[in-house]
Amino acid sequence: MDRTAQLTTHALDRGIAYDPPSVRAAGTGTAAPSGAGARRSLHVRAAQVLEDNWTGSSTVPSRSLYPHQWSWDSAFIAIGLRHLSPLRAQTELETLLAAQWGDGRIPHIVFNPSVPLDAYFPSPDFWRSSTAGRAAGAPRTVQTSGIVQPPVHALAAWLVHLADPGLSRARGFLAGVYPRLAAWHRYLLHRRDLGGGGLASVVHPWEQGMDNSPCWDAPLARVTPAPARSFRRADLDHGAAEDRPTDLDYGRYVRLAADYRDAGYADRTRDFAVEDPAFNALLIASEHALARIAAELGATGTARHTRAERLTAALVDRLWDPEREIFLCRDLRGGEDVEGGGPDSGGRDRGDQDSGGRDRGGRLIPERGVSGLVPLLLPELPREIAAALVRTLDGPHFGTGTRLVPSYDLLGEAFDPHRYWRGPAWFNTGWLLERGLREHGERDRADALAEAVVRTADASGFAEYVDPFTGAACGATGFGWTAALALDLHHQRSAAPHEASHSERQNVDKS
Repeated sequence: MDRTAQLTTHALDRGIAYDPPSVRAAGTGTAAPSGAGARRSLHVRAAQVLEDNWTGSSTVPSRSLYPHQWSWDSAFIAIGLRHLSPLRAQTELETLLAAQWGDGRIPHIVFNPSVPLDAYFPSPDFWRSSTAGRAAGAPRTVQTSGIVQPPVHALAAWLVHLADPGLSRARGFLAGVYPRLAAWHRYLLHRRDLGGGGLASVVHPWEQGMDNSPCWDAPLARVTPAPARSFRRADLDHGAAEDRPTDLDYGRYVRLAADYRDAGYADRTRDFAVEDPAFNALLIASEHALARIAAELGATGTARHTRAERLTAALVDRLWDPEREIFLCRDLRGGEDVEGGGPDSGGRDRGDQDSGGRDRGGRLIPERGVSGLVPLLLPELPREIAAALVRTLDGPHFGTGTRLVPSYDLLGEAFDPHRYWRGPAWFNTGWLLERGLREHGERDRADALAEAVVRTADASGFAEYVDPFTGAACGATGFGWTAALALDLHHQRSAAPHEASHSERQNVDKS
């Protein structure tokens, strides 16, 4: 296992998109940038968090609150680990992918058998993956959950490869992960296209990652909660109740998960089925990354680039709201018995038909969440939509008086600056938006956001999330992806003053 001292080497690469420019390795005798001492101190502090959370084969998000391996956490953590140990970053992703199911899904939790069952709920004995998931090809040698999380993994794998291409090629890293990542995308594109419009759907709020967002309130209201006596919330042992989901919402989460389990984790029409903009934007970004991985392995990535462009068009057609200037979630089960209404009524309006007048199914959920800004990450996003997202990001719903971008509309009735995903700022969404701003040529805004993310992460003790106005820590501290993504932005800021936007890279070889 790498020691902490070995984790404090400088970065070998950085980048905001898929093809970052080359960066000289440390130790070349070149003078360090001004302020390098302070930046190196952040490097050491972030590295210590990742070292403390390392289990020997993967990294836990938090030793106390989340003591197992989480899917999209590990992808974000690998992006930071690549600056410390490319080998460890590769191992992080390989460990996660080893728990993939036969149908292609990557489970949202891989359980560590040495952790007591009562340390986290829902625990392995709730999910019963090896028995309830047998028909879906759940692994027999490791216990997992049965739901998924956002597909950022291929993008992470590509960036990890670029950290040390020589090591990656010598180990056959990309050749080993590519078939698994391709199967993962097939699962989402085919098994999870529940709306028939080409986008992947989530069947549980935990799958989207922004678990407690007000965007889920309407579809969750249809779910009968599990009785409070039927489960014990371990999260309240480590976090303040006022910062966490309510017991009522948690009961609904448990009911949805239990029903999915009892149906053998079969992906068919369900009571909760939502098309989410961030989930699909990350799928699109990872399709582009898979195209680059294919090219690195000697194949053509043309079909994947084409698929990503087609998915981008579907995302715009099904989820873009031009009046609100943000992408919205589509509740696939919420429109059948709702009549009329304007754009804010939650009813079926002009947004529920495509350009050919065909019914899209379901309805848009009239709540502004940070998920609706994440598609800014996409390089093929129409220019006018990218500009509108930047306006929304800067405007009164997300930008007024905040240090970091809140997870939910500042003007929304459900806004709470401390409660889980109902207003606090998160560092992974800040990282994604920074890349999106830089991708579309908004360098000054991207620089300001990167500086705010790094400064706030460090000052908060690498908190799980923070008050968007004050930066006060909420949830766990020493949080894995906070340290990892602050580290990534730290190295990006240290390496070079200029990043090429997508439009400036059109003539650059993308392989």
